[in-house]
This record gives sequence, structure tokens and C-alpha cells, in this order.
Amino acid sequence: MNEFLRGFQGALKAIFSDRAAVMSIIVATIIYSFYYPAAYSHQVASRLPTVVVDLDRSPMSRDLLRKLSAVRAVDLIPPEASLTAARERVSEGKADGILIVDADFERDILRGEQGRVTFLAEGALLSRANTVLQGLADAVAGFSQEAVLVQAQFEGLPNTAPMRLVQRPLFNTREGYASAVVTAVSVLIVQQTLLLGMVLLIGTRQELRGRLALRTATLFGSLSAFWLIGTLNLLYYSGFVYWIQDFPRGGNLPGLFLCAMLYIAAVVSFAAFVGSFFRVRERAMQVILLLSMPMYFLAGLSWPSTSMPPWLLWPAKLVPTTAGINVMVKINAMGASLDEVLPELGTLTLLAVVYGALAMWRYRLPVNSAPLSRPNDAQE
Repeated sequence: MNEFLRGFQGALKAIFSDRAAVMSIIVATIIYSFYYPAAYSHQVASRLPTVVVDLDRSPMSRDLLRKLSAVRAVDLIPPEASLTAARERVSEGKADGILIVDADFERDILRGEQGRVTFLAEGALLSRANTVLQGLADAVAGFSQEAVLVQAQFEGLPNTAPMRLVQRPLFNTREGYASAVVTAVSVLIVQQTLLLGMVLLIGTRQELRGRLALRTATLFGSLSAFWLIGTLNLLYYSGFVYWIQDFPRGGNLPGLFLCAMLYIAAVVSFAAFVGSFFRVRERAMQVILLLSMPMYFLAGLSWPSTSMPPWLLWPAKLVPTTAGINVMVKINAMGASLDEVLPELGTLTLLAVVYGALAMWRYRLPVNSAPLSRPNDAQE
């Protein structure tokens, strides 16, 4: 127990005496909690410029355009006479989408046929393109319901209102981009800030002492200090940050605490093992920051794992964020039960044990070495 406490106190002392470690593990975590969500504060993109090509120029097509002007997602800019001119507006960055009203639009509807419209969107920014297409589709769907009544009257049929489809999101009730992305990226931020700080300290130790040897109890005491700080950081995001930003949260609080502790345990063990290979502390920042975005996409939340090649899925499972992001989103935002996240919990437990064992191997004392003196132990 004395060795454990010595390691725990030594790790805390090392963190708060190293400015770079404090900035990474504590200050960066707080800064990112306000800085990163700020870019998505509006949640849903709105008033995206859209150009119309009206080839029909009929009263019914003009009625459709009036309904489009009331849609929040799009902002109709001066129309163009041809598709070529409209594409030039998109290429110049002056429009995000194009709506083409085909010729004979009104005539086809009055004959009981389908009036045809075409949606096109700039694909460089997928979220904006999706917003434009969805906004145009909603407006045309509302217009089509009225067109059905016109056709019924033209055919002398009873004036019966068509069936209306009402969509209600189950978890992300605001259908916001921030609620979907920030809640996942925050789990990655906690890992990367903790990983960077730990590797910096481990690299400093190797630069100064040229070795990693630690007693097992001292090692576990040191890792426990990082585990405590990392768990508090994750709960800070999952509680206070999600509350102040009004993100989906609090679905399963007991499960949240358990998943947070297991996830941070896997992250700390992973960081201890990975950090043992960095003998220069500055090299850690270069490598870890470079791998942040690949780690997020490998998690399978933004890019479905079913669309990934199999050779990427197995390496992705070796990183704690792959299971950690999914389990935290399911538990906190979607209110999943522990039974529903057992695969992720099993993966995190296995990673914590395996990386913990590998860290013990990397930090083991040489077999024939003399016992460490007390002064050195106090500095561990």
C-alpha cells in the first residue's frame, strides 16, 4: 500500500509540475469543452443558398417556389434560365443546391400524372448538401399533398385529405449536427488529451533516467492517478458540458459511471504501453495529433463499420475509442441498458487487462538489478 500511495502521489506531483502535461490533461480538456461545440452551436444548418431553374413558368410552379421560400433550410437566390448557368453558381460557391422544375410540370399534374422536379446539391460539404436536399424534399412533399387534392377535384373524386407522414426523432430530438458529433468526439478528446499528457511524462522520464523500471505497486499507483483524472474529465463532459450545451444525456446514469470507469481504465493502460516506446517527449505530440481523426472514423459512428474493409475493423478494435465512443453514446445519449452494451464493455475490459499486462512487462524491473533506493522511490 505504501508503494501504491507513493506512485499515486508521485504521478500527481509529476503532472502538476510539468506545464505541458497540465495544459494537455486539464486545461486543454476544459478549453475544448467550450471551443469545439461552438462551431456547431446552431445545430442545424439553415438558409443555405439555392438556385432555381423553372422550365415550366406556370402558376403551379410559382406556387411551389412560394412554399420553398418558407422553408428554413434553404434561401432562394435569383433564378437561372438554364442548368448550365445554375451549375456555374454552384461552382463559384454562391449556391449549395439546385432545384429544376421540369417543363410541363403543371400540365402533368392536372392530367393526373406526376409533375417532375430534380434536386441537385454540392457534394463537397455533405452536411450542407443533406440539409439542402432534405429541405427541398420537405417542401415538395407538402406541395404534392395539395396537388393530390387538385387532381381529385379534377377527376370529380371526393375531397379526401392524403395521408400525412409525421417523423419524430427518438434520441436526437433536435436533429442537430452537434448532438450527433460532439457527443462522440468528446470521448475522443478525453482520450487524446490524457494520452498526450501521459506520453509526455513518460518520455520525460526516459530522457532523464534512461529507463522505465517501476515496482508493480508503484506502477498501479501512478496509473490510478491518471485514471482518476481521466474519469473526472469524462464525467465533466458527459454531465456538465452536455447539460450546458443541451445535448442528449442522462439516459442511464449508473451505466454511465461503470462505462466511464472501464473506458478510462483501457485508455490509461493503452497510454502506458504506447508511451513506453517514446523516448523523446516532443515526438508524442506529432504522432498522437496525427492519428486523432483516423481514430474517430475507425470508431464506426460517423462512418458505418459495415462499410469498412474487414482489414480495418480488427486494428480499430485495438484502440479504446472504438468501443468507448459507441458505449458512451449508447449509454448516455440513447439510454441503453448494460445488456445492450455488453460487447463494448467486454472489449474495454479485455483492452484494459491486455494493455495493463503489457505495461507491466514494459515497466518491469530487471531480474538482476539491485532494489531501488528509497530516495529514488520517492521520485517515481
